[in-house]
Amino acid sequence: MKDLDPRRIAHLERVHVPPPDAPLVGWRPLIVQVLLFVGAAVSYFAVRNLTEGSEATADANAGHIVSFERWLGVEWETALQGLIVDHDLLVDLANWIYIYGHWPLIGITLVGLFLRAPAEYRILRNAMFISGGIGLVIFAMYPVAPPRFGALDVFDTVTNRSDSYRTLQPPGLINRYAAMPSLHFGWNLLVGIVIWRVASSRLLKAFAVVIPVAMAFAVVVTGNHYVADVVAGGAVALVGLACAMVIASAPATAPSDRVGT
Repeated sequence: MKDLDPRRIAHLERVHVPPPDAPLVGWRPLIVQVLLFVGAAVSYFAVRNLTEGSEATADANAGHIVSFERWLGVEWETALQGLIVDHDLLVDLANWIYIYGHWPLIGITLVGLFLRAPAEYRILRNAMFISGGIGLVIFAMYPVAPPRFGALDVFDTVTNRSDSYRTLQPPGLINRYAAMPSLHFGWNLLVGIVIWRVASSRLLKAFAVVIPVAMAFAVVVTGNHYVADVVAGGAVALVGLACAMVIASAPATAPSDRVGT
């Protein structure tokens, strides 16, 4: 067996490979992570917009989902919205959850994990990136008109009762037919799971459970998603999480070098 080059051994001994839970200290890691998320967000919304399917196809696919839900006995969208539509406070609460319980909550969670639990930050980040990529493929291949577009007798409470969300996400950046899967729910599910993993108090663990449950309810009662979208969003998010966990458990390796020949 050929002996290892002593110079290579000495070089590898000097290489420091940070463990998965190593803190992300300093401005450089922060800037890198911000650029990663900004680039991912821009790409995500750009691709969503560019891959918007035809109205006829999206409406047909929406009809298929409604028929499938009826066959399963889970076509609950109209009934669930009926529970809140005559109560302004409940409508406002659902809208606030849909708007402020998503991106603002995700952002706060990512910052907190970045500072306090870098290993969990990496898991959440990678899970979001992977599930987002899967979602984009599905949006392009299977466009679905949301229930608020007429497939069911529901209306868009967010647009009708609030101007905030359409200001935060202008229509020009949105794929109108990206109902399936609901990453609004899927990513909140990821946030809830990661918060549960790092939480030390019962209150925070309870909050971690409430996060995805509240969002599942909100995306349906606001007329933006079908029940099936929620299930699919959770499945896609969990696939992303499983992949992120595999990445996190992979042994750290030193960068390749070419010392000697």
